[in-house]
Amino acid sequence: MNTRLTSYARSMGIIVGEHTPGDAPVLSLPFAHEMEGRPGAWHGGAIAGLLETAGYAALRSALDALDRHPTLKPINVTVQYLSTGRTRESYARGRIVRLGRRNANLSIEAWQDDPLKPIATAVMNVLMVDPE
Repeated sequence: MNTRLTSYARSMGIIVGEHTPGDAPVLSLPFAHEMEGRPGAWHGGAIAGLLETAGYAALRSALDALDRHPTLKPINVTVQYLSTGRTRESYARGRIVRLGRRNANLSIEAWQDDPLKPIATAVMNVLMVDPE
């Protein structure tokens, strides 16, 4: 997979986990005090950044498997915060709901101890512009 991360994702410390080509990777984000919102909790923006990055990673993995390399442009990202993210490592993984020729619809979940108990979810819609 193309594991290029944005400079924002790199500055946050996001790590791309091992995965097989075409599968969505699990991303991890170790806790750092710069990511703390209120005492003992992740800042919502850090969680949103992890979710968005996981969405793009899932989409890039699928597109690489199809040998497609479009420019990705966000249409919208909607985040639902479900429970407090405690000050420990967090994980996220994206899932492609629909992959069209020009648009992709994604669902992403972030969790800490148990993937079945997400701390936040997101829905993303992405425009894909093929190189000319």
